[in-house]
Amino acid sequence: MTESLAASGLTIAAAMAKRQQLRGISDTPDLDVALLLCHCIAKPRSYLYSWPERELDASQEQQFRALLDRRIAGEPIAHILGERDFWSLRLAVSPLTLIPRPDTECLVERAIAMLDGQRAPRVLDLGTGTGAIALAIASERADAVILATDFSAEVLSLAEQNRDTLKLNHVQLVCSHWFESIPAQRFQLIVSNPPYIDPQDIHLIEGDVRFEPKSALVAEDGGMADLQHIISVAPDYLKSGGKLLLEHGYNQAELVRECLRERGFVDVGSQVDYGGNERISWGTWQ
Repeated sequence: MTESLAASGLTIAAAMAKRQQLRGISDTPDLDVALLLCHCIAKPRSYLYSWPERELDASQEQQFRALLDRRIAGEPIAHILGERDFWSLRLAVSPLTLIPRPDTECLVERAIAMLDGQRAPRVLDLGTGTGAIALAIASERADAVILATDFSAEVLSLAEQNRDTLKLNHVQLVCSHWFESIPAQRFQLIVSNPPYIDPQDIHLIEGDVRFEPKSALVAEDGGMADLQHIISVAPDYLKSGGKLLLEHGYNQAELVRECLRERGFVDVGSQVDYGGNERISWGTWQ
């Protein structure tokens, strides 16, 4: 017996054609409409292409149109659906946190490579937000001892929700503004994706970032204040030979490398993201 949806007059193919309404609003209109539609009909994306003639029922059509209107208004897909895929994980997100982005997976890749060959490494993730970085590392290193921090208890509860859902219980969560509330200890690796956007950057009024908390995006001193603070204090929490790994703005790599060297880090380097911009930098503490 073939599956049938109660007729509403709107077929899957017609719903997918609504992507035209997102031209100029989204860089990925086809994907956006597909994700919204899958959410409304509770089917995988493959279903959309297998059954384009199927009609949505009345409640599905109503929900789809409402969600599409929110996207047309510019609201991020992640906020509309309440989740975002990152690494191999599906994470709950909220307007309280930065939306995990694919380019940050470059930092995770580098972190995992840095931990290769180390037994039960201790890792610190500063400003964890949804928990994306800490949980991605934890998913690859069951033996790692990972501490993740955020200054907001409300944000930390979202990271805790993601940790518990994914059953990655070797990630400990602590409410702390950067290093302030971290007990004295040393780590093999400290990672962070801190705020690094200049408060005057015009991109703050464009795209998804309009809906994200400025506290997770903006830093003083041209976006360098938090990066500089982390670089300054990190040596007090690193083991000899430990590494500091940072995400930063597309035009900040040279400044970050300079700050790392001035603080005494060696083996300083940078790596490009998927768009070819130098997005992460690191150094080793001796």
